[in-house]
Amino acid sequence: MISGRGLGHGIRPLGAMAERKPGPWGDLSGAGVDQRPGPWDLPTVSKLQPRIAREEEKEQDKEREQDPRIQNWEKMGLEVVLKVNEDSTPKDPCSDLSTNCPLQAKEGEEDSSDPAGCPKGAYETDSEGDSDPDLEREVPCGLHDLTGRSQYLAACETYGVVPISYFLHHMHDPELMLMHHGLGPQGAQALASALMSNTSILKLNLSDNWLNEEGATAIAGMLKENCFITDLDLSDNKVGAKGAKALCAALKENTSVRRLRMSGSNLDTQAAKDIADALMVNTKVELLDLSHNLLDEEAGETLGPALAENVGIKELNLSWNHLRGPGAVTFTLGLGANIYLKVLDLSYNGFGDQGAAAIGEALKVNSVLEELNIRWAGTPCGARAASVSSGPSR
Repeated sequence: MISGRGLGHGIRPLGAMAERKPGPWGDLSGAGVDQRPGPWDLPTVSKLQPRIAREEEKEQDKEREQDPRIQNWEKMGLEVVLKVNEDSTPKDPCSDLSTNCPLQAKEGEEDSSDPAGCPKGAYETDSEGDSDPDLEREVPCGLHDLTGRSQYLAACETYGVVPISYFLHHMHDPELMLMHHGLGPQGAQALASALMSNTSILKLNLSDNWLNEEGATAIAGMLKENCFITDLDLSDNKVGAKGAKALCAALKENTSVRRLRMSGSNLDTQAAKDIADALMVNTKVELLDLSHNLLDEEAGETLGPALAENVGIKELNLSWNHLRGPGAVTFTLGLGANIYLKVLDLSYNGFGDQGAAAIGEALKVNSVLEELNIRWAGTPCGARAASVSSGPSR
């Protein structure tokens, strides 16, 4: 007779008085506690003496043996056991399941993870035809990197520079303040490669980073590709004539930059010519800071006609330069012809009496200028006061 002990526990003679083998419903401790959960009955707990508990258990076994439902269940269970034993090859219970969750590799098995950390096939189904595109994982590629992170890391390795963690953490911000980071020319080239594809940064401050001419040239190349940056500060970077030439060439193509600061950049007469050429073409720049440079008398003669033709600049800073003599006079002629400029800073230049008088004449015809700073511009106090008060819209 088949025992009702459950699936996989073998056959034992009924009525055997031998000690019962421990099973999933047996009592291993011998304390007489019998817990027997099963599909046909609720768990029961008996605290009778062991001998009485065994006799009671025998009676329950007889009742189960006479129940046809239990016999059918045991028969079916034995057939399943025999069928499993016939198969000599162990089978993974999850091998027939199609899942989108990666399975943990067993010991000794080769790790199938790719370098990115995603297991191979973790998001694949059994066949390509049965794959669901909505369940597939989208991995961003380098071509769609809108921050330039991958390009930046690759460029840092190429130029042998350490990536700036601040830049990596603020690539998505609209304003990036990277002043005083000591980028150098190589760091600027690595940064420029990332900014070519960055679409988040609108305001970029790279002042005091020792960019020099090479770094400024790299930033200029970036400006030809980037159409999102509107505010750029390159002050105190020793841009020089070569860097200024590259930046001015970029301004002829770039139409997004509105505010450009190049204070303390070693800009000389040659740089002034390139700036003048850019101002004749570019009408988008509204603020231009050229203070603390080496712009002399000849530079004033170059910048004056460009200022007269430009229709975009609203704020111009030429303080702490060397505009004087005939150059200062020529520059003021451009001021008189310009009808768009609203703020002009000419402080700490050497205009002298001749330049002060020219400013006064320009203000008589210019009705747009709202703010003029000629403090310590090398003019007598009376001439300076007269020139400031003669403007119609002070």
